[in-house]
Amino acid sequence: MAVNAVVTYGEALVDMIEMPDGRFAAALGGSVCNFTIACARQAMPVTYLNPLSVDSFGNGFARLLDDAGVTLASAQRSSHPTSLAIVTLDTGGSPSYAFHREGVADRDITPQQACALLPSTPRLFHTGGLALLPADLQKTEQVIAAAAAAGALISLDANMRPLACPDLAGYAAGVRRVLAQAHLVKVSEEDLQHLGFDGLAPLDAARLLLAAPDTCLVALTLGAEGAVLLTRSATVNVGTPAGLAVIDTVGCGDCFVAGLVQSLAQANLLAPAALAQADAATLERAGRRAVATASLNAMREGCKPPTEEEVTRFLRGAEVLAA
Repeated sequence: MAVNAVVTYGEALVDMIEMPDGRFAAALGGSVCNFTIACARQAMPVTYLNPLSVDSFGNGFARLLDDAGVTLASAQRSSHPTSLAIVTLDTGGSPSYAFHREGVADRDITPQQACALLPSTPRLFHTGGLALLPADLQKTEQVIAAAAAAGALISLDANMRPLACPDLAGYAAGVRRVLAQAHLVKVSEEDLQHLGFDGLAPLDAARLLLAAPDTCLVALTLGAEGAVLLTRSATVNVGTPAGLAVIDTVGCGDCFVAGLVQSLAQANLLAPAALAQADAATLERAGRRAVATASLNAMREGCKPPTEEEVTRFLRGAEVLAA
């Protein structure tokens, strides 16, 4: 496996997105799958652990992942259908979701099977989103433990989906527990509210997450206000570019994490000890790439992660504008 290889574990689902005329259009997505493709498009070697369905959507995912250069950990397909999310957008383009997740392909894998599929030398293991729901959390924790034992830096995106779980308190408690096992944590301001930190300022809540012994970096996204990267020795604020023609924000958080990971990989920081020692200048570069990756995606309909070249050009243009 390549030096900066990424391994991902979690949902690949179809977003049925409401159009202005009331019809629904199918878009292949899912938080972890979006992140997987976003990393691959930024020239990072990526392996996806979960099975794809034999149905037509599964065939579409297979083509999409292959086109991006993603390696499937197993060629074996699931006889279960692809999972679905019904996505409605508010007037600002922000999505809300209703999920159909029973008996679906990406969940058709045991922890033993997933652990057996792990490459021997993963540099980063990423999961989150629907893999952190109570029904799947114990299984996910077993795979996290195996990846950590193999030497991977553990990356988790809370990406809370309260409509997918009737027991929000139990869901939040489980996600807080598993976030403490991660070296890199990504949360949004909305995530913090669902996690039970709604009485605290977002930055104070992020600092509480950073207090976990294994956590080296917390990335807090604040929508149009940008993001904050926190380590024990540095806090870096990154704004969003002015004048973005935002179409919608589907997949922007996933693209943000991919841009962040790509920059950290370039700086040789995909190891807990190295990540913990990252200086402010390095974190700022990583944060700017993360925001640029998300910004480019926001100017496209649905989740269409940019390539490494597109992000680099965008950053150069931002530097010219800033000058």
